[in-house]
Amino acid sequence: MSDTDTAFKEVDEELRNERMNKLWRQFGPYVIGLAVVIILLVAGNEAWRWWQTSTANAGAEQFSAALESVESGDLDGGQAALNNVVESGPGQYPLLAEFRSAALLAEQGKIDEAVAAYDALMTTSSDQRLRELAAIFAAYLLVDAGDPLAVTQRVGDMQVESHPMRNAAREAIGLTHYKAGNYVDARVLFDAIAADPATQRDLGLRVSLYLGQLTAQGVGPTAEAASE
Repeated sequence: MSDTDTAFKEVDEELRNERMNKLWRQFGPYVIGLAVVIILLVAGNEAWRWWQTSTANAGAEQFSAALESVESGDLDGGQAALNNVVESGPGQYPLLAEFRSAALLAEQGKIDEAVAAYDALMTTSSDQRLRELAAIFAAYLLVDAGDPLAVTQRVGDMQVESHPMRNAAREAIGLTHYKAGNYVDARVLFDAIAADPATQRDLGLRVSLYLGQLTAQGVGPTAEAASE
């Protein structure tokens, strides 16, 4: 195994086995919080509030039970339970279940199916941020294919400085460029992440690894990054 393959083995393993869980933990509260807000805003009169609360509680229990099945290791049972929520759950719980179901497919190594599930969410969700979140998930899963175009088509528009997920998009595209052997293009994106004061610590540490490896390969910083 070459030095390059060794240095990036950790990244590949994370993308294959842990990325979906990490991203779900990072963005899951936002997804759930958004669903709760939507549920609360719909309430009208007292009777409607009572009915909706009762239904929401039932949906929460159904969704939580599905998650518990997954966390306990019963992946088939968990997937079936999530599918039931998608088909019959109230409010926004079917949407939450679709996200978790797609993540579960990825955790089981069913990458093509997971990407297709996220692509479907990109077109069916009515909320822009949820569509973008689905695109980010799909992009990370596509890194190993080494197809920068496929990844850029999904998250390229998120690279603008004002977008809250810009660095996740840059990382996914940069890793795909690296996988494809486009080292200079990868360096440009990793430099942009490193220079962004909003970069989170864990991402900053990963980018330091990427940049160190590229430097060792003779791919130095871009002119803009060097001046900074």
